[in-house]
Amino acid sequence: MSEPIYPAPSRDLADKRRALAPAPHAAFEAFSAAVFADGAIDTRTKQLIAVAVAHVTQCPYCIKGHTRAALRRGATPEQVMEAVWVAAEMRAGGAYAHAALSVATIVEEEHRHAK
Repeated sequence: MSEPIYPAPSRDLADKRRALAPAPHAAFEAFSAAVFADGAIDTRTKQLIAVAVAHVTQCPYCIKGHTRAALRRGATPEQVMEAVWVAAEMRAGGAYAHAALSVATIVEEEHRHAK
């Protein structure tokens, strides 16, 4: 059996990460708290956005943590899954939109070979 790619989250790893760079760690925690506080967008919605973004960035820790946070702030499982589908559409849409680069290159090559 192979070892997992990602280590399981643990208090020891979190403590070590904090100890290796305490000032940036504290700044990141303060930044995160400010970002996820209620504001013009409520915290539940911010966590649903984070679920979607976590799926696009493909961070397994973020997926689990923000899914848990969204549910704990009142999101329904259906809302979480819709956020995942929004992420999937945006990721697929980005690939589709960037197809214009391939199409433009195809056209350029066709013109170059037609000369």
